[in-house]
Amino acid sequence: MLQGFWKLTWIETKVFMREPMGVIGTLVIPVLLFVVLGRALGTGEVGTVAEQAPFNVPVLAALFIAVSAVISLVTIISIYREGGILKRLRATPLSPVTILGAHVIVKLAFTMAGLALLVVAGRRVFPGAMDADLPSFAAALLLSTLSILSMGFVLASLVPTARFAQPLAAALLYPMIAISGLFFPVEALSAPLRVVALALPTTHAVTLMEGVWDGAGWNGVSALALVVFFAACTALSTRVFRWE
Repeated sequence: MLQGFWKLTWIETKVFMREPMGVIGTLVIPVLLFVVLGRALGTGEVGTVAEQAPFNVPVLAALFIAVSAVISLVTIISIYREGGILKRLRATPLSPVTILGAHVIVKLAFTMAGLALLVVAGRRVFPGAMDADLPSFAAALLLSTLSILSMGFVLASLVPTARFAQPLAAALLYPMIAISGLFFPVEALSAPLRVVALALPTTHAVTLMEGVWDGAGWNGVSALALVVFFAACTALSTRVFRWE
């Protein structure tokens, strides 16, 4: 079983590498976003990226890494279902946990690769701007990505065809960033939007990663909210996920 899991994970890694939007969205765009916004909003001096920008640029870049991984997941799962690949995999001795777990491991691995590139670019272009607790920040990003990925499995079942998977996932996920509290406080939103924002994993991901980045440590409420969201979406996906 374990051998089958790692073999499938390696296959899914190669598939991901052949999917341009997944690689570009997870590894390239967040780094470019960080460098361009960092230069535009800071002065290029030590620490100015975090201190002078009107929002946390590294957290925005990290959130883009997570969201891009989820959009890639929704797209690939939809393509697999429409092409009958999921049905054929389901007929193998591999368990559903093994099949879907391989996708999760691949997305989390590339999330960490994206963060590593972000750190390398940040230390090279903005010396002194990447002095946060990086292991803790990486753990916060992994938890955030895992929580949002659980929603990706639900979305992958609801998207009607592979053709619309990527645009529909992007149309849903990217606006979630806008009301996540990254650009302005959630308290500034209207009451209905505030309720929506607090029910989204991106909002708690931003709170968690900002706290770690600023040195305040982990926000227990946000971390718990991400875990609860993961559990709820995982339970829901077991009911609505379609193999064909």
